[in-house]
Amino acid sequence: MILFTHSYFYPFDAKQWRTAQPYPPYGTIYAAAVMRDCGYQVGLFDTALLDNIQGLKTRLVQDKPRYLVIYDDGFNYLTKMCLTRMREAAFEMAKMAKAQGCTVIVCSSDSTDHYVQYLSEGADYIVLGEGEITLRTLILSLDAGNATDIEGILGIAYEKGGKAHKNQPRPVTTDLDAFPDPAWDLVDIESYRAVWMQKHGHFSLNIATTRGCPYKCNWCAKPIYGNRYNTRSPERVAGEIEMLVNRYKVDYFWMSDDIFGLQPKWVQAFREIVVSRKLKFSYKIQSRVDLLLKEDNIDALVESGLKQVWVGAESGSQKVLDAMDKGTQVEEIYEATRILKKKGVEVCFFLQFGYLGETKEDITQTIAMLEALVPHDIGISVSYPLPGTKFYEKVKSMLGTKQNWTDSDDLDMMYPATFSPDYYRRLHRFVHKRFRLKQGQQAIQCWANGRKASPKRALMTLYYAPMAWVDALVLRRLERKQG
Repeated sequence: MILFTHSYFYPFDAKQWRTAQPYPPYGTIYAAAVMRDCGYQVGLFDTALLDNIQGLKTRLVQDKPRYLVIYDDGFNYLTKMCLTRMREAAFEMAKMAKAQGCTVIVCSSDSTDHYVQYLSEGADYIVLGEGEITLRTLILSLDAGNATDIEGILGIAYEKGGKAHKNQPRPVTTDLDAFPDPAWDLVDIESYRAVWMQKHGHFSLNIATTRGCPYKCNWCAKPIYGNRYNTRSPERVAGEIEMLVNRYKVDYFWMSDDIFGLQPKWVQAFREIVVSRKLKFSYKIQSRVDLLLKEDNIDALVESGLKQVWVGAESGSQKVLDAMDKGTQVEEIYEATRILKKKGVEVCFFLQFGYLGETKEDITQTIAMLEALVPHDIGISVSYPLPGTKFYEKVKSMLGTKQNWTDSDDLDMMYPATFSPDYYRRLHRFVHKRFRLKQGQQAIQCWANGRKASPKRALMTLYYAPMAWVDALVLRRLERKQG
């Protein structure tokens, strides 16, 4: 028996737990489905909604699995941040499983980057990068008693002669339709539904249509799927959505691809299938402004149910975008946002401050863009160096002992940027307040023009206006102090 688990605990990440938008571990149940297809009995110890790991011991004693596979959801961008609290949890689970006589296998972004550390903390094997085929090959080999074949298995790390040994990498899978659909039956769907309904009044599930990203933003880590881009067929994706709609009565999805809509022909085919099958659902995606402006991408997306899009705007300064190797233009951010809003799509921005060489003028340009476009929502971070990126290589010599955040709200600058860590933390608060203030002002303007608007959003200007002013004063003081 193979017991699958993962190391992302939403309650360990206070910011995400407050947001209350938990998703099942899609990558984990994908791998479980592959192993079940091989004839194995599989189970899932889902940690997502737990605040401790103690239940794992009970499950290990009860199920007596031969293997514990700690397989993180590589489709969820939160797992790519390699948060130290989740790493510690993975170590604890590995040791707990070893005490019960299990063979421990780990597959995650963090273990791929730090396989030596994971092996020293109790893991027997690390699956490096994309995991399903490697995991299947490894377990079949172990069960066949072919321990000597381990050295020939691509994409794993293990101890050999008391030292960590890393085999050659495995090429990524190109035929994604060869995989079975994820093992959704292993998930306690109602526990997720309860969190969503209590906080938001609706329920959302996650699904992935692609793997990888061919773009080369120099701060973006891709330890699992790399710079390739492979897709499932639109028929298979629509089929899984139809199953989830019918089985779990869900009508909203997060398409958790790194980049959705890279291939206009795929998007158009997906639209046709959704329309022909009369599927009724909405979804949100992550995409790039330049892709959205290709052909009839936006129209096709809207007609297939697009409700919300998060774009990597990153900065309102072209200088910063070019330094990041982003490959987009500030003008494209403006144009895509305008068109999407006109089509009724909620546009959300990922923003990033503190990149090498960013100046006060660059920051001012980003804030000006935000206030000019007023997206539906924003996510703000500071530049975060992850192993395997060009950005990491640029700042590696400047890093101190801390090289990972504790949780996603840590926001610590781990290298010397233009301003101090305190400045960027305060900037984070200031930009959020200025953004909410602008939204409130828009609501008031709508009222004045006789259009419907959120009264709560309008009233919150009474809070955000003075608080943003206070943050601005603190920022100026921090600038003078640094100068």
